[in-house]
Amino acid sequence: MIIKNAKLEDKAQLVDIKIENGCFTEIAPMIEVGEHEEIIDAKGWLVVPPFVEPHIHLDTTLTAGEPRWNESGTLFEGIQCWSERKEALNKEDVKNRARQAIKWQVANGIQFIRTHVDTTDPELTAIKALVELREELKDFVTLQIVAFPQEGILSYPDGLELLEEALKLGADVIGAIPHFEFTREYGVASIEKIFELGKKYDVLIDVHCDEIDDEQSRFIEVVATKAYENQMGHKVTASHTTAMHSYNGAYAYKLFRLLKMSGINFVANPLVNIHLQGRFDTYPKRRGITRVKEMLEADINVCFGHDDIFDPWYPLGTGNMLQVLHMGLHVCQIMGYGQINESLKLIGKNSAKALNIQDQYGIEEGKPANLIILPAENGYDAVRRQVPVAYSIRKGKVIAQTQIGETTVYLDKEEMIDFKK
Repeated sequence: MIIKNAKLEDKAQLVDIKIENGCFTEIAPMIEVGEHEEIIDAKGWLVVPPFVEPHIHLDTTLTAGEPRWNESGTLFEGIQCWSERKEALNKEDVKNRARQAIKWQVANGIQFIRTHVDTTDPELTAIKALVELREELKDFVTLQIVAFPQEGILSYPDGLELLEEALKLGADVIGAIPHFEFTREYGVASIEKIFELGKKYDVLIDVHCDEIDDEQSRFIEVVATKAYENQMGHKVTASHTTAMHSYNGAYAYKLFRLLKMSGINFVANPLVNIHLQGRFDTYPKRRGITRVKEMLEADINVCFGHDDIFDPWYPLGTGNMLQVLHMGLHVCQIMGYGQINESLKLIGKNSAKALNIQDQYGIEEGKPANLIILPAENGYDAVRRQVPVAYSIRKGKVIAQTQIGETTVYLDKEEMIDFKK
């Protein structure tokens, strides 16, 4: 396969991209086309690595309203709704819903997914289902499974044992939820436990951390310290950290030194954070999203995720990462032209670093031929017009394609509208 007339973010001129045996073999201004060669004309459009979903709950997806709707819009009612829905779980239920959501994600250019899967279930039904699905869909998506203790590790009966069993069943990452544990002491102890298990099973760590509008919730300092002491920062991710939005300036300043030293990664989830946080405020209401802009300025790795698609915590969503990015740029006030133009990294390169998949990510000779084609001139244009994914190509095979629609207005004359200047 040869992709002609591709616009890469780091090159001023259009290039051709040659793919052989599932890998990029040549990137050059002009590549000769061989006999029977498959050709895709990128038309000068933007060609980038696939979008990465660094934080999603595929076991809960497509369950909004079952058995009831989360009317308060709080994290806590969402957990209660899911606790009730869990009683009806079976393997096929989980696989069917997750498979449908993954199809949406593939259609939207996502090829790498980290899904958190609830382990506070004595049968570990969802873990078993997602482990099977990971194998079934491996040709289309790379699925990382996080063993996630939704109702706590030490605050749930046999929570620690279930968490370890999930790792034995094949989870790639271990998680925690310290701010939801009964006490601060339990929260700290839960973090210590997952670092022990993380080293024992040589897995990555991704903690739901400080997802609460409580300025006293400071488990992030514990996570960062453990990562620093164990020299594991590159393998550790702190998700949400919404309490950081409420920290005073002096503490935040001190904290950032530790975060930088630790080398840990961060995931913010703009759609869900702006929806769930601030629910106990009157006015002014907190935005409740972590300090993304400041992290970028401090060269701390941070990226954006969905968190939820149509489930007890979030009643909307189609798996479109550009919607996530659009909201995140607004809420975090990352709205300068240059910032927007470079922002695809927040749903791409930065996410790949958090998932530790840099060896298989990027449009470089020798790497797996995974890419998407966006009908846009640059990152700014893609974000502003919220363009669809024209092609998603994985290891040299087209796995998704969108026919770009046309809109016509009839004012003084018939005119096609593409929302370009």
